[in-house]
Amino acid sequence: MIGIAYAMGQSGAAGQGGGGFSAFVPLIIMFVIFYFLLIRPQQKKQKEHRKMIDKLQKGDRVVIGGGIHGRITSVDESVITVEIAEKTRVKVNRASVAALIQSS
Repeated sequence: MIGIAYAMGQSGAAGQGGGGFSAFVPLIIMFVIFYFLLIRPQQKKQKEHRKMIDKLQKGDRVVIGGGIHGRITSVDESVITVEIAEKTRVKVNRASVAALIQSS
């Protein structure tokens, strides 16, 4: 009787022993899905934002991160001056520009 139970226990363990790699397959699939749905689009968006910031020039109309609209009056390497009202100018970092407003 003990021999039969021992033999049954061995066959059950042998069936589970080959599942080492197959246990990681769902994790790998989840990472691939996570990459294509979250990481890759975010990297693309950051790349487009960097490109937009590099192309800023005097006279462009922009929206600053806080929602303030204005026109760029001067551009330095890391700081831009934005005129938000007549004779009211604010210096901000280039990175704080949220969007470039297309003139229509």
